[in-house]
Amino acid sequence: MPAVTDSRLPTRYGFLLLPDYALMSTASAIEPLRAANLLSGRILYDLQFLSIPGGWMQSSGAGAFHTIPISDAGEGFDILFVVAGGDPLAQRDERVLAFLRRLSRHGISLGGISGGAAILAAAGVMTARRFTIHWQHIDAMRETYPDALIERRLFVIDRDRFTCAGGMAPLDMMHALIAADHGLALARSVSDWFIHTGIREAEAPQQLDPARKYDLHHPALVAMIELMTSHLADPLRLEDLGHLCGIGPRQLERLTQAQMNQSVMQLYRRLRLDKADELLTQSSLPLTEIALATGFTSRSHFSRRFREQFGDTPSTRRSRSHPERG
Repeated sequence: MPAVTDSRLPTRYGFLLLPDYALMSTASAIEPLRAANLLSGRILYDLQFLSIPGGWMQSSGAGAFHTIPISDAGEGFDILFVVAGGDPLAQRDERVLAFLRRLSRHGISLGGISGGAAILAAAGVMTARRFTIHWQHIDAMRETYPDALIERRLFVIDRDRFTCAGGMAPLDMMHALIAADHGLALARSVSDWFIHTGIREAEAPQQLDPARKYDLHHPALVAMIELMTSHLADPLRLEDLGHLCGIGPRQLERLTQAQMNQSVMQLYRRLRLDKADELLTQSSLPLTEIALATGFTSRSHFSRRFREQFGDTPSTRRSRSHPERG
């Protein structure tokens, strides 16, 4: 399970800018990171911009970034985000696809902004990963990749893949990343800096925000649900949840028991199992992959917990929803 980041070394984010990338999507991703550096008084995030040829890469508007060519980029990234606009399904530059495959083989986390997930899918690095993409491309993506785990969400974090729908959605995803790395207090300070007080959850707007869904009012519980829903595949520890929510783990446990009549980890497990149930009924993903996508270490552990929660095994649940899949 991931631990809270406490290293003094900056996190290195790369942004691969492809032709017709949107300036707003790019700025919405990088400005929160710049503000985190400014407000913390130290370099938390080291940003590097890449393109296929290098040099000045102009956006769909008037703005541009100076980039290095991908041939000189190396693999020294914590996350490499692909930023794509225009018609990303038509972009199939083999140099880009080979670069992404190489990073994936080296264990580098990958992300997609706006149409970036289409490029990741074309490179074959999104297998068994949940992801999202700008709404304009969802139907075409589902037709092109019928087995892809595409979700109509603002952003999706699934283990080592980070995707968002573009526009203003990167602001919300970066809020989640900063909160997970350095605590909710800094993430909220960054949001206040940009007068972005209406932080949206990953699942907006398809579902009620967690605070309304669970009728929560205590800020620590709201923060806890935010962190849980954005870390389903890589569950956080109770200690990390408490730290990132700004209170001690025992106090968080007491609040959760008092207001939700269950423990923190029971609630977390229920959220993960609800997502597993959704994947069972809406995809043909193998059970082992569903287990991993929802934070369970083995298929047997997942099956046991699923049956405890729903009264059916995952296989039975799938067969009842889709008899043709057995």
